[in-house]
This record gives sequence, C-alpha cells and structure tokens, in this order.
Amino acid sequence: MSIAEGKNGAAGTVADSRLGIRSVGNKVTVVLGAQWGDEGKGKVVDLLAQDADIVCRCQGGNNAGHTVVVDSVEYDFHLLPSGIINPEVTAFIGNGVVIHLPGLFEEAEKNVSKGKGLEGWENRLIISDRAHIVFDFHQAVDGVQEQQRQQQAGKNLGTTKKGIGPVYSAKAARSGLRICDLLADFQEFSERFKVLALQYKTMYPTLEVDIDGELERLKVYVDRIKPMVRDGVYFLYEALHGPPKKILVEGANAALLDIDFGTYPFVTSSNCTVGGVCTGLGMPPQNVGEVYGVVKAYTTRVGIGAFPSEQDNDIGALLQTRGREVGVTTGRKRRCGWLDLVLLRYAHMINGFTAIALTKLDILDVFSEIKVGVAYKVNNEPIPHFPANQEVLHQVEVQYETLPGWNTDTSAARTFQDLPEEAQRYVRYVEERLQVPVKWIGVGKSRESMIQVF
Repeated sequence: MSIAEGKNGAAGTVADSRLGIRSVGNKVTVVLGAQWGDEGKGKVVDLLAQDADIVCRCQGGNNAGHTVVVDSVEYDFHLLPSGIINPEVTAFIGNGVVIHLPGLFEEAEKNVSKGKGLEGWENRLIISDRAHIVFDFHQAVDGVQEQQRQQQAGKNLGTTKKGIGPVYSAKAARSGLRICDLLADFQEFSERFKVLALQYKTMYPTLEVDIDGELERLKVYVDRIKPMVRDGVYFLYEALHGPPKKILVEGANAALLDIDFGTYPFVTSSNCTVGGVCTGLGMPPQNVGEVYGVVKAYTTRVGIGAFPSEQDNDIGALLQTRGREVGVTTGRKRRCGWLDLVLLRYAHMINGFTAIALTKLDILDVFSEIKVGVAYKVNNEPIPHFPANQEVLHQVEVQYETLPGWNTDTSAARTFQDLPEEAQRYVRYVEERLQVPVKWIGVGKSRESMIQVF
C-alpha cells in the first residue's frame, strides 16, 4: 500500500461483524535510518510531508540532526519533526522523545529566522505529556561521564553531550521528570527536581548545578508549552481512528545506533528501529503501514566504534569531501566507506523495510569502480549474521564485489532513465541483493533532487 492509498483506503477491516469494530484505522508510514544515521532521512520526510496531515517524532532528543533544503534555504532540525516546514502539517513529539526545552525553542527561533517555512510553528506542534525532560544538568553529567570514560578506559563513547544517555538512564531508574509533571504542580516538580539534581551531585562531586536558576528558567516555559501539550496516546488514537489521514513517523538516529541492536556500547540510548515507533508514540503494531529505510549509497559513521567497510585512505577522504560529511549536531567529520550490504540486511531483518530510499548517489559520480561489501569473514570463516560483540566486529574481514563506476555527473537526473546505465545497474544490484525495492534515489541536496522510481 502506498502512502496515498493509506489516506484514501486506510480504515481497518471489521474484526467482529456483531460489534461492528473497526480493527485497524489509519496506517502510519515510517521513515527510518538503515545505517549509522546521517542517511538523509530529513529529505525523505520532507518529500512525504508535502501531503501529510501529521508528522511524528517517536524517540531520541536533540542529539539527532536532520537537514532539509527548501527554495535554497537550509533548515536544521534536532527536536522538531522536519515535516513541520509544511504549513498544513501538525507536528507531534511523542512520549519516547526526550526534550530539552531551551534547545527546542532555540532551534525553532533559528529556523524561523532563515525563511518562512516555520511561521506559526507553535500553533502546529503537539507534545506528549508523557515525554521526559532533559535538564541542563543532564547535559553537564553527559560531559563528566565522557571525561571519566576517557580517564579510566582511555576512550569515551563519543556522545553528543546533549544529556540523552543520562535522561534515559533516569527514565529507566524511575527518577525522571516528564512534561506532565512540569505542568501539574510546580512546587512538587521543584522538590523532585532538587532530589534528582542532588543525586547526580553525590555521584559526580565535580558537577556544578544551579538548582534555583534552572528551576526559574523552567518555570518560564510552563506557559509557553502548555497550549502544545496533550495526552499523546489519546491524540494519536483519535488521529488513527478518525477520518482518513496521512500520518508520517520520522525516525531519529538509525538501526546501527539502536540501544538493543546497534554496535553497543557505541550507540544511542533509545530504540531507533521500528519497535520504537509503537512504544514511542503509544500505538499498536497493526497501525504500522509502509516502513521506508533510508540508505546512503555508501556508508558513514560519526564518532567511535567498529566500522567494517571503512576506507581510512584516499577513497574515504574523497567520499568525505565530496559528500560534505560533517555531523549536523556535532560538527565532527564522518568516517566514510563503501556500501555494506551485510549491515543493511541486518537492518532489514529488524525493521522489515517495504522500500528504500538510496541517497547521495551523486557522490559516487567520480569513481571508475565501486566496491560493495557483500559478506563477512571472521578468522577466515564466513559468518551469516552481523556480530553483536565489538571485538568480534573489529576482526571482521569484508568480502567485496566490484561494480563499474559511471564517471558522469548525475546531479541533473530527474528520472531513473536519466541515470547512466552503470548507475542504474548499481541501484538494481542493491535492490536484488537486499530483496527490497528502491523507491527513491537522491542525487543532490534539494527537494527536486529526489528521483521517485515508482
């Protein structure tokens, strides 16, 4: 079913004719990263959001970064769903997202100053009352933890220092504070805030927390966010079971950064695979429709951790330069390597992609031959799976197949037939190897540079 069909024919079947129950309701379309992030999810969401009704974020925080270029204006999103650029869209931040309130308003104001795309954003944003709050001291703790890891183990995790790990830790330890707590009784909220801050000060004696100052700043946000906050479960249930709607879910981070399935411990602290959509929004699996995986035509990774197909050589440097591979959130250079199909098959096993978007194909335009990782060996023995253990993953020997390059500028291509024959062959090769159709191909930064194949 296409996203358009989801709007027109989304109502579910009758589960029991005696009761007349509509069992499903509207389906949601999900966009997820299939590698280590930075695949161009924002661009795919922007494309689909052109005729969406609701665009949701289900996990992560302002450690994510999505760049969208519209009418030559480059917007950077971290917490806001990037679909909010469409003035007809309602943006929804679900309970699985962790929210740094100063960061949210700063991000909105920066994007408003760039163009007209975000005018009236406050009237189009809905925030789940069950979303946890990232405090300034969570961000400070993140920095202290990284410093300790470096001192004690000689290496850190390479976090964004946005407080994401500490706030999800507090959530799991049942000591976190949520948006609903902030809006209920500020005196009670303040007491719990102080207890949490003092717990961290006990754990990290060097930590400096301005308890009264931060509470004063948080109090200012109460009136600003109150009109945006809803019971997220009820809001989404009404959207799923009301009139036909196109509902889009914008994943942050990516499969190989998932807390359970990623290259642990060099991962984020949330589930950025398809299961996180249900838990992060409060919706049943039966409402998940299309699941689109976003795949860069090569592979990149920010920060530390195993990267089997990495090219720490002139090829990697050329990919980095041509692709302008610098993290939106961190400003760090991304490590680069050839496309890794073992990794992508693993991501597909978990997410069940119904189609993929293959982005940044144009970055490969200058290569006379292109390698693709197709299998792994460890100690000269083939392995059929993606290793869980980092030490094993560091020992992986990637088996490559070599495809002919096209040595032609593809940035002006607007249809699949416009692409050189070798580029078409590369796309078909990826499809056949993954057994997932390629629905879009990206050949540039702008909205117009996304070729729709079907």
